[in-house]
Amino acid sequence: MYVCICRQVTDHQIRDICRHGSTDFGDVQAKTGVASECGKCGILAQTIVKEFSKSSNYFNAA
Repeated sequence: MYVCICRQVTDHQIRDICRHGSTDFGDVQAKTGVASECGKCGILAQTIVKEFSKSSNYFNAA
């Protein structure tokens, strides 16, 4: 689904960036431009990054 309409950024793109090592919202924002125009998508984008980083901690613990 589209998270950022202004920059055409999807949740899949955000998760792919996180899978490749970026677990910081600032990194994701720099790579995609998400939340850099109107900003309405910022909370959802940050939530996706946080959820991904929490789930990756579970995988790393095993």
